[in-house]
Amino acid sequence: MFPPLHRGPARLTPQQAHQQTSDGQAVLLDVRETPEWKAGHTPGALHLPLSRLTTGASLPASTQGRPVVTVCRSGHRSQQAAKPPAGRGVEAIDVTGGMTARVRQGLPVTGEGGSSGVIA
Repeated sequence: MFPPLHRGPARLTPQQAHQQTSDGQAVLLDVRETPEWKAGHTPGALHLPLSRLTTGASLPASTQGRPVVTVCRSGHRSQQAAKPPAGRGVEAIDVTGGMTARVRQGLPVTGEGGSSGVIA
């Protein structure tokens, strides 16, 4: 499903991540903290902050049997966030450039309550 791994994990562009998660091939997992999530996130994304993921929090049930694409603000935390699921046998990859790159590419972002979102 994801690009073959080379030296270190492969990464998806925001457009590739949008395509794979919009059509249900994979689940988008936003690993930013709650205030960032509330300000603006990808429609349909699941939320699990990196701080919880790295302390052993379970992945949401809807990720079972599906690849996971992690995203954060700039792409740094999402690289870290792809490691715990991969260590649990889950196919996981992150988005290069994060939500900031997503917005630059004109992809949708929604805020709390369905309002227009911003990247905090």
